[in-house]
Amino acid sequence: MIPTVVWGTGNVGRAAIRAVEAHPTLDLAAVLVHSPGKVGRDAGDLAGLGRGLGVAATDDVDAVLAAGPRAVVYAASGDLRPDEALADVGRAVRGGAVVVTPSLYPLYDRRGAPPEFREPVLAAVAAGGGSLFVSGVDPGWANDVLPLLVSGLGTVVDGIRCQEVFDYSTYDQEESVRFLVGMGQPMEYEPPMLAPSVPTMVWGGQIRLLARALEAEVDEIRETLERRPLDTTVRTRTMGVFEAGTQGAVRFEVQGFVGGEPRLVIEHVTRIHPSCAPDWPVPPDGDGAHRVIVEGRPRIVVTVEADDEGENRSAGGNATAVGRLIGAVEWLVAAEPGLYDALDVPLRPAAGRLGRK
Repeated sequence: MIPTVVWGTGNVGRAAIRAVEAHPTLDLAAVLVHSPGKVGRDAGDLAGLGRGLGVAATDDVDAVLAAGPRAVVYAASGDLRPDEALADVGRAVRGGAVVVTPSLYPLYDRRGAPPEFREPVLAAVAAGGGSLFVSGVDPGWANDVLPLLVSGLGTVVDGIRCQEVFDYSTYDQEESVRFLVGMGQPMEYEPPMLAPSVPTMVWGGQIRLLARALEAEVDEIRETLERRPLDTTVRTRTMGVFEAGTQGAVRFEVQGFVGGEPRLVIEHVTRIHPSCAPDWPVPPDGDGAHRVIVEGRPRIVVTVEADDEGENRSAGGNATAVGRLIGAVEWLVAAEPGLYDALDVPLRPAAGRLGRK
């Protein structure tokens, strides 16, 4: 068994605890939390499993890492604290652990990653013999391994579009929805995640990753952005009221230009209510989905829906993103120490998990 720590118990961390518990070769060794109110609570309770796991959450990072875990699932957010997240991950890697995380998006593409992110990780690998694999929570597989797999089914590929289409009222992270993305804010508000160059910083690595796999050269990366206000005030089940005239929908693209054309595109279409921007792409059932469109001959469209935590589609996306990360741990443990990305780490079958609770 591989002793595994889950660091953080938000949306990603809850799914990670469940995934580690369900994996036949992983053993949940510890759960690290930041909130004092979570210290001492059983991991099964925090993960919503409805049963105890016999692992009490702790905020003692030093003690947990000193125990020498073989793997760490780093689920703490890196959106507003990238330097701290990088330091945390580097510390675990330096201690010899295999680390998987969605929190350091500059490392989606290890070759094109900024030196200020890549070099500290490589130094930690050299010092301690650990490894790092970063894959997105958006989820990453929908922007790398899935489109690449589907592209191989075509005769001619003219372009690839990866879409996330979601109703954000189902998303259990109000601070991100209201302030990072700007839902419910005045239209003059500038959401941090939509500021110029930020989408490219977050998703540009995945564009470069796709291009590398397809043996194509990206001339440049551009962004597009559209925002729409709510026509009427709406009330959501989890986040309360969003007033008329405030931001109700966002659509942006990160476009990778190849040969002067936007041939690799990552697009997000998000709403706080289905009444807003009804002319934009919509999910099949009104909640959310991820879609890959391969333009060419033939034209191929693959739509993926996932339910988790009471048929919550946003939680389902988190769960599949976590599944990709947890599924990589065993392979990483057997591999040489290093910094890896989605083109290195295979997507493996759920061996030993068929019928497992």
